[in-house]
Amino acid sequence: MLRPKLKVAILISGRGSNLQALIDRFGPAIPGSPIEIVLVLSNRPGAFGLSRAEKAGIATRTIDHKGFADRAAFDAALDTAIRAAGAELVVLAGFLRLLTDGFIAGWQDRLVNIHPALLPAFKGLNTHARALEAGVRFHGCTVHFVRPDMDSGPIIAQAVVPVRPEDDENSLGLRVLAAEHRLFPQALRLIAEGKVRVENERAIVTDAAFAGGILYNPLGA
Repeated sequence: MLRPKLKVAILISGRGSNLQALIDRFGPAIPGSPIEIVLVLSNRPGAFGLSRAEKAGIATRTIDHKGFADRAAFDAALDTAIRAAGAELVVLAGFLRLLTDGFIAGWQDRLVNIHPALLPAFKGLNTHARALEAGVRFHGCTVHFVRPDMDSGPIIAQAVVPVRPEDDENSLGLRVLAAEHRLFPQALRLIAEGKVRVENERAIVTDAAFAGGILYNPLGA
């Protein structure tokens, strides 16, 4: 029996390059997609990612955080819009707002983020510059379920890229971004196909491609 499509809301704040990667894999024009993107929501009016979604025929919504007295009121408006769209999973794709503990609890194990580093290393901002400063040989990105502590939660998948001697922050960032565009759809597909579960705050992935762990090294990285 065919599994129903997983209904997903994607939250953005800017240009939406990861959003485009998800549209290219799961948008309305893609036959056999296990995911239906029911809403793209931005906290910033005029965010370019909204145009990407509209072009693909996906419903969009803007809820400007500046119009709310506090984070809790803003998050309540987000929650109402997401649930009204029928979403079952919330995806943060460059959403530049810290969410309240209450919102996160309401979407426990149904709220996913992508971070441009190999968590738990380099949480927070300026990850590429900090990786270069630390002299690491490998860098990458992580898809994880969200928890109240910033950039924490069960890790679903990671992609690794080499750090090259000639790298600067920009060149390394571009390599990581290319890995994000491949990893994020892969991780969401696994969730949609019921191949990810959380046990004791660890994400267990039951897929042959991830046998022996959840490391994913994109070809050409």
